[in-house]
Amino acid sequence: MSIELSIVMPCLNEAETIESCIKKAFNFLTRNNISGEVVIGDNGSVDGSQQIAIGLGAQVIDVKLKGYGSATRGAIDNANGKYIITADTDDSHDLENLIPFLDLLRSGYQFVMGNRFKGDKLDNAMPFLHRYLGNPVLTFIGNLFFKTNVGDFHCGLRGFTKEAYNRMELKTTGMEFASEIVVKASMLNLKTIEVPTTVFPSGRTRKAHLRTFPDGWRHLRFLLLYSPKWLFLIPGLICMVIGLVSTAYIMGSSKNHYFVWLPCTTSLFLISFQFVLFFALTKIYATNHSLIPRGKNYNKLFKYFTLEKGLLVGLLMFVVGITFMFLSFNFYQETSDILKITIPSSIIIAMGIQLMLFSFFFSILGLGDTEHKIGS
Repeated sequence: MSIELSIVMPCLNEAETIESCIKKAFNFLTRNNISGEVVIGDNGSVDGSQQIAIGLGAQVIDVKLKGYGSATRGAIDNANGKYIITADTDDSHDLENLIPFLDLLRSGYQFVMGNRFKGDKLDNAMPFLHRYLGNPVLTFIGNLFFKTNVGDFHCGLRGFTKEAYNRMELKTTGMEFASEIVVKASMLNLKTIEVPTTVFPSGRTRKAHLRTFPDGWRHLRFLLLYSPKWLFLIPGLICMVIGLVSTAYIMGSSKNHYFVWLPCTTSLFLISFQFVLFFALTKIYATNHSLIPRGKNYNKLFKYFTLEKGLLVGLLMFVVGITFMFLSFNFYQETSDILKITIPSSIIIAMGIQLMLFSFFFSILGLGDTEHKIGS
């Protein structure tokens, strides 16, 4: 019989709660006459969790690479179901009420997210900082960066099709896996919906594996690294406008005491230019290494920007900067007037050299994508 649903749970020393989780999962499958399985991704438990799971009929996958994401991916890779629902093994998820997830997957949705904030709010179900600070802030940032409309970025109870999972090509190994799957679903334009779910207080007595601030930083770092637009491009463009406007104002001002700010404003413009170049390089690298999905306009980058064009523009900038610097020494006598020309000229020279170097690196990164471009 083909398996319709795989209920997947990562595990690391969860002997206190894993029995309850597996029984609830099997009860759900039996009660609703669903052809399914329970798959445990064990991450090196030493408390007998594996034996408990095997004794209850679950499939146990030994995952060597440490981390929440690694254990979850290891289990999903070995799952046989058409649909996957993930949960934690701390007995905090409502595993006996998964029909809303499964019905939506059956109806054509590719990704179904649980939302703990829309479900029943039980006392002590979530730590105060997680409920009122960490999760809301990271969810807001995730929605802003990736144009998602998710109310609970980090709910561990979620469902998706196995086909959608394969398309996501997930990479992360730690707790940031919870963010990656939402981000990839958005980037791939998967048909997504949220459902309310109830979260219960954890059934374990030991300290949770989740570390509030280190794992919160891992989530934030992931969101930044997977969005080069917000990490490099937008800050770069903002600084570029500030640097350009302030430099132009100083250059046109007759008040010499403003002149002391010219090195700062021109340097800000140069730094912002580097941010924009880093955006392009990061975007290409991340796309070529399947960290982010290939956008529909990706190949146009290599069509409209080539090594030859970049070298030509960079060389022109270099020549213009050298020319203005030379003219300033020959046509101006006052030191302040000379520096008003030589400082911006030196920035243009530096930008020209950077653009030429960027063009070479840009082309090198593009070499690995030649096969795709030829076939496109």
